[in-house]
Amino acid sequence: MTGQASGGFFRKIRILILLYVLLMVACTAWLARARSTDWDDPLAVTIYPINGDGSETTQDHIQSLSVLTFKEIEDFFNEEAERYGLALKTPVDIGLAPEIKEIPPPPPRNRTALSVMVWSLKLRYWSWSRDNYKYPKDIQIFVLYFDPETRKTVAHSLGLQKGLIGIVNAFSSEKMDAENNVVIAHELLHTVGATDKYEPRTNMPLYPIGYAEPELDPVLPQEYAEIMAGRIPINENKAEAPRGLEETVIGEATAIEIRWLAGN
Repeated sequence: MTGQASGGFFRKIRILILLYVLLMVACTAWLARARSTDWDDPLAVTIYPINGDGSETTQDHIQSLSVLTFKEIEDFFNEEAERYGLALKTPVDIGLAPEIKEIPPPPPRNRTALSVMVWSLKLRYWSWSRDNYKYPKDIQIFVLYFDPETRKTVAHSLGLQKGLIGIVNAFSSEKMDAENNVVIAHELLHTVGATDKYEPRTNMPLYPIGYAEPELDPVLPQEYAEIMAGRIPINENKAEAPRGLEETVIGEATAIEIRWLAGN
């Protein structure tokens, strides 16, 4: 009986410790998310390049990257913040980490609530354990590069508000850096609370929240893409990908989500 009582006692202690750890993780995540959208100080966004296909072409492209490659992301956020009257003039500060040699854990094919939760925890641990860049950071963006000559399409990119992590699949071509930056900015906005504004089955922007200028008359064609819709609506059945961030804007619905604009 004494052994059983002792075992029950230690089991309760383990459960209490686990609950405490989970509580601390939840509090830390909540504080990080709150800090990411208070916009009192610039968010330190660190980009981690990864050779997604192991090719020499991709390796050469990674070696050519610099912080200047991603400067237009900073410029985009600066310009949009000014347009919305944000007091903070520089919302994001982009840093470039050395290359990471490991591939992040892939999302589950069968996306049940449990499998997604387990994968999210694995990804957050992976991002923490592979951090090889001693730089102040609030948001981590891991960019997997692929040679466009051997791979015409890449997997869907994603951004997690829980953990403030983005996984971007991009092309290892200087000519496509501007398009890559659109995807990076899109996923970065996911990490601070922005939601997609397109129809998943068709990839068509949703009206009015997925239109850069929904008040136009006639409303089509549009000239710019709403960044979280990802495409420029041309007509009811056609939308084109922006060539760079200069062809995108942060719409009002997205500005409300990231706390740049007060909601109704």
